[in-house]
Amino acid sequence: QVQLVESGGGLVQPGGSLRLACAASGFDFGLAVMSWHRQAPGKERELVARIFTTDVTKYADAVKGRFTISRDNAKSTVYLQMNSMEPEDTAVYYCKRQIGLINDWGQGTQVTVSS
Repeated sequence: QVQLVESGGGLVQPGGSLRLACAASGFDFGLAVMSWHRQAPGKERELVARIFTTDVTKYADAVKGRFTISRDNAKSTVYLQMNSMEPEDTAVYYCKRQIGLINDWGQGTQVTVSS
């Protein structure tokens, strides 16, 4: 059974940092493309960052230079380091795994950026 469990969300002040983690189980993590997405109230879910099996990464323009995605295949975990956070980063953050045409999502973790 595929499981993706996000953690690390919370409340942070503008300019602050958070590190999200997504612990995966039930599949061969090393074969999966992993990504982080977010959904703000009243908006569609959007891609934040993606990391391929080769460790190549891609970022949304809104987070380039501020967020870093990484993976630890030995721990079956993908991370999202978020720095210089802005109120516009407030959203529920979701982890997703993709193997071929199969996608699975985590339950999400709330991130709120506010003073």
